[in-house]
Amino acid sequence: MAAMTLIEGVTMALARAMEEDPAVVVLGEDVGVNGGVFRATAGLQQRFGEQRVLDTPLAEVMIAGMSVGMAAQGMKPVAEAQFCGFTMPMVDHLMCHAGRMRNRTRGRLSCPMVLRFPSGGGIHAPEHHSESPEALFAHMPGIRVVMPSSPSRAYGLLLAAIRDPDPVIFMEPKRIYRWQKEEVVDDGEELPLDVCFTLRDGSDITLVTWGAMIKETLAAADQLEAAGVSAEVIDVATISPLDMDTIVESVSRTGRCVVVQEAPRHCGVASEIAAGLADAGIWSLLAPVKRVCGYDTVMPLYRNELKYMPSVQRILDAAHQVLEVS
Repeated sequence: MAAMTLIEGVTMALARAMEEDPAVVVLGEDVGVNGGVFRATAGLQQRFGEQRVLDTPLAEVMIAGMSVGMAAQGMKPVAEAQFCGFTMPMVDHLMCHAGRMRNRTRGRLSCPMVLRFPSGGGIHAPEHHSESPEALFAHMPGIRVVMPSSPSRAYGLLLAAIRDPDPVIFMEPKRIYRWQKEEVVDDGEELPLDVCFTLRDGSDITLVTWGAMIKETLAAADQLEAAGVSAEVIDVATISPLDMDTIVESVSRTGRCVVVQEAPRHCGVASEIAAGLADAGIWSLLAPVKRVCGYDTVMPLYRNELKYMPSVQRILDAAHQVLEVS
């Protein structure tokens, strides 16, 4: 057992998967010699060789196409895009081929590939580096979308994603890559996909979020607790397929819900959760569901970046609005 950061949990999961299964290969721009732009693949090429950790040209379309082809022929590619904004050229292969492979071949072929990349803002990066496109990928049939929020969940969920027989988008919230350290055992145990994780039990209000927003949401829950409000905190973790059962069950007890996402408000995952609660949990709600989101604009640069992203105070304001409804 060792204390490690989220990014180190990713590296350890990649090494474990490659050690256990020779079909697992890692590919992407600078993943080999340089160990990745955020050092997620540091040391893997030296350990497993150039045939299993491939430095590719600067061509995201090629990386996606290679991954689909390799997966269809029995390999388990784990591709890296350097930043979330660079994934847009990959969408054609993901939506038209990876997500449809099992259906198109009537089950003769599957596409056990993982595309992992850093997502979200908060590190003052230039444009094309700070997007939160989880809703876009979640709208693609046949593809799982996963976002870890801690070192242990990064390790367990990435192992599950690599072992899954179908394509998985693994979005890594780079703002919390090195936010905290946590004891993680390299035991090869995966965590379940398609389920939410309840990080804190509560009875007065349910706070739902994922990825880097876990940081602000837990801080808001601490302040609510200090004020005598018991907040349940749910980490969605697998964005698609979405585990509404856990969220509905929580709201059936608390009666109130705030959903927090870094992505823009319009047509986001928070909207899907609010709609799911209106559909399956309407009789439990004591107040309207509030969404705390980024704004419907491009992520601003530098000093204005943190003004765009949901803050602890914005989460608290939404929680108090919900709690004041009698």
